[in-house]
Amino acid sequence: MDMSNLTPKLMELVTLYGVKVIAAVVIFILGRWIAKILKGFVQRMMRKTEVDDTLVSFVGNLTYIALLTFVVIAALNQLGVQTTSFIAVIGAAGLAIGLALQGSLANFAAGVLLIIFRPFKSGDFIEGAGVAGTVEKIHIFTTQLKSPDNKTIIIPNAKLTGDNITNYSAKETRRVDMVFGVGYGDDLQKVRQILEDILAKEDRVLQDPAPTIGVLELADSSVNFVCRPWVKTADYWGVYFDITETVKNRFDAEGVSIPFPQRDVHLFEQKEEPLAAT
Repeated sequence: MDMSNLTPKLMELVTLYGVKVIAAVVIFILGRWIAKILKGFVQRMMRKTEVDDTLVSFVGNLTYIALLTFVVIAALNQLGVQTTSFIAVIGAAGLAIGLALQGSLANFAAGVLLIIFRPFKSGDFIEGAGVAGTVEKIHIFTTQLKSPDNKTIIIPNAKLTGDNITNYSAKETRRVDMVFGVGYGDDLQKVRQILEDILAKEDRVLQDPAPTIGVLELADSSVNFVCRPWVKTADYWGVYFDITETVKNRFDAEGVSIPFPQRDVHLFEQKEEPLAAT
């Protein structure tokens, strides 16, 4: 073998493929470093939103694996390896897994949307998917609520995001809507003054916005007054219960009647005609 001819060829191969190998190694090292940085960034952003640690770890690892897959494909492509088949296999595997885990992936995607848009957070009282309760934890695939009677409710995230969500804790203040019925014979101005006095003496009622008091409707058995004070969200039920009790006591003390539904029954007497003689 003529070494004089072999040496230039070896140098040519080393020069050609050596550069590709070095470039592939650089791509892999830099790509993995960038993937780790992005993984840490995603996890830090999620922790700032007080997301469950299990979900933080899962999303971080999923982000790292996805980025590392692209880095490996790019490195192989730099070496001259045909990566089209790899991409096709990965795509087919992803499709098969997606079809097999369609429901779970839908719940996972819904969980990601809950993290991004944050319609509620832990500690909020919400109503959604036909149930209501205080949010305890937001998991990868489900959201855990605690009902007012201390029951644990597990809701799939896809079902929760696919329905209306009412967040009662989102605002600092809420309006308490109450209706009180009085008799048609009662003095409406006196009733209004009693309600205004009750609200004025309740420290938890906010002055801005001002409470609303007015005649709502002339019902079948009563004249219905609407009473709508504004309170802090945390005081909602306390004010609702206390004002309702106070109104009942004041109406009794002031001689204001609280009517109940009544129905007038009219009886008609029908005389029987004597039978004709046969």
